Amino acid sequence: MAAPTAVANDRRVIQLPIEPGLVCLRGLSPKRLRFEVEYGLERGTTANSFLFLPSGDDPALLVHPPGNTFAEPYLEALASLVPPHTRLQVVVGHTNPNRVQLLRQLAQGWPRLELISSNPGAQLLRELWDQRKPTPPGAAAAGEPEALPPLPPLQVVRGEAELQRADGHNIQLLPTPTPRWPGGLMAFEDTSGLLMSGKFFAAHLCSEAWAEANRSSTEEDRRYFYDCLMAPMVRQVEAVLDRIDELPIRTIAPGHGPAIAESWRSLLVDYRRWGETQERAKLSVALLYASAYGNTAAIADGLAQGVARTGVRVESINCEFTPTEKLLEAIRGCDAVLIGSPTLGGHAPTPIVSALGTLLAEGDRAKPVGVFGSFGWSGEALDLLESKLRDGGFRFAFEPIKVKFSPDAATLKTIEETGTALGRQLQSEQRKAQRRASGGGLSESRSNPAVLALGRVVGSLCVLTTVKGSGESQLSGAMVASWVSQASFSPPGLTVAVAKDRAVEALLHVGDAFAINVLASGRETGPMKQFLQPFAPGADRFAGLELEQSPGGLPVLPEALAWLECTVKQRMECGDHWLLYAEAKAGAVLDAAATTAVHQRRSGANY
Repeated sequence: MAAPTAVANDRRVIQLPIEPGLVCLRGLSPKRLRFEVEYGLERGTTANSFLFLPSGDDPALLVHPPGNTFAEPYLEALASLVPPHTRLQVVVGHTNPNRVQLLRQLAQGWPRLELISSNPGAQLLRELWDQRKPTPPGAAAAGEPEALPPLPPLQVVRGEAELQRADGHNIQLLPTPTPRWPGGLMAFEDTSGLLMSGKFFAAHLCSEAWAEANRSSTEEDRRYFYDCLMAPMVRQVEAVLDRIDELPIRTIAPGHGPAIAESWRSLLVDYRRWGETQERAKLSVALLYASAYGNTAAIADGLAQGVARTGVRVESINCEFTPTEKLLEAIRGCDAVLIGSPTLGGHAPTPIVSALGTLLAEGDRAKPVGVFGSFGWSGEALDLLESKLRDGGFRFAFEPIKVKFSPDAATLKTIEETGTALGRQLQSEQRKAQRRASGGGLSESRSNPAVLALGRVVGSLCVLTTVKGSGESQLSGAMVASWVSQASFSPPGLTVAVAKDRAVEALLHVGDAFAINVLASGRETGPMKQFLQPFAPGADRFAGLELEQSPGGLPVLPEALAWLECTVKQRMECGDHWLLYAEAKAGAVLDAAATTAVHQRRSGANY
């Protein structure tokens, strides 16, 4: 049972006793926390930290403190369990400016604070501790800035380490560096078999329950988190999985979402399975970046998500922590290079300047490049990257992406679609090269009798439309759908197949709503022309159309024969498509005399 709750605005911190002397402090946010790609399901989030209570000569030990977002209720909850005069050790498993802000407050409230981090994490802590957000040019000074506390004593874990406590708890500390989280550090408690895994196995959903009810209850959320953040660094993820396979785990407790108590082995198997597509991909994009405040990394995540949706492998490279030989290997072995940078003091960070030099010296001019990044008051770093690459004879896959501060929902969707467009471009070029190599003959799949027979399975022609969110954060999408079929009588339900590289796919997760507009035979030309045309990333699919609305506010085409308003209930991965099962909540026949338009295909190798 959860202990008392500390509350601030719509965010709370609850206490979940795990065993004697060990408590989970869980921050709860029912609303989307940020517009970063991994929060796209909009199911809120949790921030889990783990407190070993002081006992005898043992100090209090706090593992994985949250970011400053939860500061007010979190510090209140912590103070109720650990008096300010107590010696407090903190294992910092993830380091960014948001967490450093909370660590500073811990240093002020608990003078006997000690920090424990991996070697890259210690480097980041030293860089970020005295860093302040830049002041806008011309802004009036608001007096002397508040003095920052000095960096507390820092214990650096260079290989692996153990913290043996008199209360019987023995905590192993395992560095788990990845490009996205170079300072990653897991903690494993021997007696309980509890793996405090940080970003690994996480899911953004708001839940007070200590552990998930069953594997399927959180599978979509954990898969979405994996696709957003883990897939671009699948090789490093595999190395971490190999290491923790050796541990006598009984429960995995990630930094976000409920714990996994009964089916953690299944989740490890899923992590390996989800990475297989990336490992098998024949095309790859190297994603080089550095990020000061996390904004450039958020752009990188969006691009990676869009590229990976097409089946092209993404190799994420954090230039601040990657050896030159690894950088060279990625540049020489990829099919496109994307390089991103913040602007700090009017300049690009030194590791990005170095990576740019390597790209100019070793990069293949026949391969497309892209530039992206965030800036506060100027964007000189992005101008430098663009000018040097253009002058160096590189061709650009897209216009440089320049985001002031952090991307909002619409910008992030455009970034994802830009990544998808690049992935499709690479695949198109690969297919053209294959046709030239084969003399332009029919592909084996198109001449396969079974594939030809599959093409005789017909479906109604429909337009799927959807909107999600409201106001400035509202997103919309649409596509022509011909793989639609009724799936159940009670409740009335249907299935629709959506290609993984469709932009609208990101808006069709469990709980999302969409409308199926069934087209009428003889009147399908107009809608087909509108929605089959190529759209630029971020373009409004409904521009210039006069639409009606379903009861749930979904776009309805007036020229449709009928429409159905549906809610996604299940998703199943089927090769290069997602199969959605949805329940029909409302609908109407607009023209009872018309007949349904159907799509006749010559082959099952394409639409």
